Amino acid sequence: MKQRAYLLFIVLLVFSLPVQAAKSIVVEALFSGKAVIMIDGQRRVLAVGDTSPEGVKLIAADSRKATLEINGQRKDYTPGSTISFDFEKPEMLQEKLYANDRGMFLTVGSINGQSVRFLVDTGATSVAMNKSQAKKLGVRYRLDGEPTTASTASGFVRSYRVFLKSVALGKIKRNNVEAMVIDGNHPGPVLLGMSFLRGLKIEKSGDVLLLKQKQ
Repeated sequence: MKQRAYLLFIVLLVFSLPVQAAKSIVVEALFSGKAVIMIDGQRRVLAVGDTSPEGVKLIAADSRKATLEINGQRKDYTPGSTISFDFEKPEMLQEKLYANDRGMFLTVGSINGQSVRFLVDTGATSVAMNKSQAKKLGVRYRLDGEPTTASTASGFVRSYRVFLKSVALGKIKRNNVEAMVIDGNHPGPVLLGMSFLRGLKIEKSGDVLLLKQKQ
């Protein structure tokens, strides 16, 4: 009795294992009711109704085409067809921001793991902060930064080009982000500029700003 229970447990375990998703498929040969398919370098001979260990199911086949079900979708393929894809769609991380009564997108994020108040500014070439903010965050701009100048409303001022270990806005996080430390009291909130926003998909609709990043 114990042996039967053990065997039943093994069978259930096997069927509960996750199916490995195929990333490359080549239809090599077709026959009536069968297909020879190369899946991630492994040759599989499938009869109609069979499903490969990678999750590719043969729905129908003759000498001209095969109907495969991949990731829940059915499509016809001819001999020699090559399919390259990833079953697992990359998760899209996104953050939704709302404009204040002045039309500005203010939010809270973090720099090097410390909480920061951001002003999203697509017109700024990089993340920018004043020297007081940099000191609070422990950014050693005078030691590690590269002296340069920055253009502000008051004209050109001395600044330092640095690289931040991490900048995060909600779930969206980027490492080694270029930033400017301005030797003065400008800006007020830390500007979240294009050195962070570049590569993100930015959608603006009225007073809503949507930032998206593929994981």
